[in-house]
Amino acid sequence: MITVENLAVEFSGSVLFSEVSFVINPTDKIALMGKNGAGKSTMMKIIAGEQKANRGHVRAPKDAVIAYLPQHLLTEDNCTVFEEAAKAFKQVFEMRAEMEKLNLELETRTDYDSDEYMAIIEQVTELGEKYYQLEEVNYDAEVEKALKGLGFRPEDFQRQTREFSGGWRMRIELAKILLQKPDLILLDEPTNHIDIESVIWLEDFLVNKANAVMVISHDRAFIDNITNRTIEVTMGRIYDYKANYSHYLVLREERRAHQVKAYQEQQKMIADNMQFIERFRGTYSKTNQVSSRERMLEKLEIIEIDEIDNSALKLRFPPSPRSGDYPVTVKDVSKSYGDQVVFKHASMSISRGEKVSFVGRNGEGKSTMIKAIMGQIDVEGTCQLGHNVKVGYFAQNQASLLDPNLTIFQTVDEVAEGDVRTQIKNILGAFMFQGEDIDKKVSVLSGGEKTRLAMVKLLLEPVNLLILDEPTNHLDLKSKDVLKEALRNFDGTLVLVSHDRDFLQGLSQKVFEFKDKRVIEHFETIDAFLERNRIKSIADLQLAK
Repeated sequence: MITVENLAVEFSGSVLFSEVSFVINPTDKIALMGKNGAGKSTMMKIIAGEQKANRGHVRAPKDAVIAYLPQHLLTEDNCTVFEEAAKAFKQVFEMRAEMEKLNLELETRTDYDSDEYMAIIEQVTELGEKYYQLEEVNYDAEVEKALKGLGFRPEDFQRQTREFSGGWRMRIELAKILLQKPDLILLDEPTNHIDIESVIWLEDFLVNKANAVMVISHDRAFIDNITNRTIEVTMGRIYDYKANYSHYLVLREERRAHQVKAYQEQQKMIADNMQFIERFRGTYSKTNQVSSRERMLEKLEIIEIDEIDNSALKLRFPPSPRSGDYPVTVKDVSKSYGDQVVFKHASMSISRGEKVSFVGRNGEGKSTMIKAIMGQIDVEGTCQLGHNVKVGYFAQNQASLLDPNLTIFQTVDEVAEGDVRTQIKNILGAFMFQGEDIDKKVSVLSGGEKTRLAMVKLLLEPVNLLILDEPTNHLDLKSKDVLKEALRNFDGTLVLVSHDRDFLQGLSQKVFEFKDKRVIEHFETIDAFLERNRIKSIADLQLAK
């Protein structure tokens, strides 16, 4: 059991949260929720021991293992994937090596009665008790199982970690955490860079094999599937619900309705008392009553209403100019990088107004196909855009393409047309740009902020073919809901690559699956495809156990 006692954090005189207390039980699966800036990541870092609180403590048993996966990390560059993952067992290996060293020393020494000899025996005994209490494990097999579950192929195991992108490095770190079998796993946005199959594997692990888990995530399906408790951080305090995310939303609305009612009743009481005080101030017979009510109002603690999501904003794409019947045509396309074949003999045609999804494991060629369609890379075969196609393209590196010299407001204002210009501040607010933020230069924004701004810009441009490659990685739940509703109502053609199942659901009528160097067309909704493959993936997981 891990106890959080009276935590308080303040920055520059501003209180992030104060007097926060709760207990993490051995089997709790906790979603840590709250708006951006509420203090979720800060609280997680404090529990992980990565950051100090101004006041309060985190208490854990002496031998408790707390493992933490931050949003941004780097593994070392001087070892292989397998070697890096095996560092999860570093303490075990060090313990074994120390025992071997001490036993060798005992074999070579002859001062059997000396204090030094007896001290070595005590060390060996103590180490041996700890070591032999450990479950007998085939460490190499465990490393292999974890890496495969997270999407690595056997041929990747001996590759250098420096050859992998940040997303794949995050998976290596995640493998290390899972292999440690910690008492508490802390995960900050773990699904941002892993594909659907790996997310399903991770869900199964966290639900069926992990001890306590605390997770920050904007992937609604993921947190609903793994959590049984929700802690909301809001306005400097917490609310603790024994419920998963979907049930928590219902309970939160009920809580806020009670707050609004209590606030209104309190305001009426204050108004009635103020009226009495004003009416009878100076009246001798009412002096005591007036004084009593004034003292009561001075001591009164005003009821606060929790912050509310103002995501009722309904955002629509501008009407699409009419395109030809087939905005995208791909015929017999193959792509290789040296000896590595990405896909071969792929063909597809996407009709005007059709909404399709590209799905598959990372590295199977989804982004490569999009670059081929956009004419950014050379391929064998034919990739063709149709008549009068105007493309709105959101690449994974879209943020780097913004003009760093413009402000946030200027970036959006230069593409907004018609009535939507009067809503620019509201639209930016829905994507977490508020108040003075809109006057910031793009050059000072974080990567996540630039990604959100690029998405706002895209939402306002009149296009008839939208190609979105992992658009939700840096969007919170509120922003994703705004985007999803806009895409549902988009009257043009949509090509969507995403690993976010909740975001994908209800958005496409056809699926192109990238698998085993092929592109397979499925005439079914993304919902049907995901359900069929979730069942298959879970069956595969059961067989692998």
